[in-house]
Amino acid sequence: MARSTLIVLLALKAIALTLAAFGQWWAAAIVYFVPDLWVLYHLFVPSAQGLCPVVTHFDTPRAEVWLTIDDGPDETDTPQILDLLDRFGAKATFFVIGQRAERCPDQVAEIVRRGHEIGHHTQTHPVGTFWCASPARLRRELDGVIETLQPSGIRPRWFRPPVGIKHLLLPAALAARQLRCVGWTIRSGDVLGRSHERVVAHVLRKLRPGAIILMHEGPSLDPAVRVRAIALLLEALSGLGYRCVLPDPSQFR
Repeated sequence: MARSTLIVLLALKAIALTLAAFGQWWAAAIVYFVPDLWVLYHLFVPSAQGLCPVVTHFDTPRAEVWLTIDDGPDETDTPQILDLLDRFGAKATFFVIGQRAERCPDQVAEIVRRGHEIGHHTQTHPVGTFWCASPARLRRELDGVIETLQPSGIRPRWFRPPVGIKHLLLPAALAARQLRCVGWTIRSGDVLGRSHERVVAHVLRKLRPGAIILMHEGPSLDPAVRVRAIALLLEALSGLGYRCVLPDPSQFR
């Protein structure tokens, strides 16, 4: 998809230059710049599907959600979160950063041992530069996590780019590694939140069956939100009759 998109973009720019050569400046400007805006939209909007298919929810007739937790593992947070998940009979997918997984292999193993799932969240979490990374850098970001997890026998199936921002070469790179891009339905806002009650209230306002909920762990969170938001969310979901499950890929949409 990315290669064909690039070919089309180059063809449109050639057409634009031709129009400019014949004095059709307005038409040339539109043909030259509008496709760039389309590409930027599909790169930077996490749910946009034009450049890379992204899972944003799953089909279910039941009161079920997919709880996903980014940016771990963390020596402090992960054990507490695992205990909370056990208490509420909930399952979750932990989208781990390779460098942190290297430092906390026991936590990665414990996540799997307790029946949860490991997702791929790049090797270094390059928030500002992932979208424009060189092909070599993109390979390192993808292969680093796979190599880190390989000794534990863990092969992630799902990938989430940092803050959902994609890369033009991402579709082919994921396909080559048998990874599928997973976004979210509900972005909790916990990273910027200062109150765990407000974070959970925001999630509950958008709650629906089949939603993918994005939460985080680790020191980047405010102490008032860290772990506490996940604890309150699990309590609230349980009270509403919702279960946190690991959906089958056939349910993905």
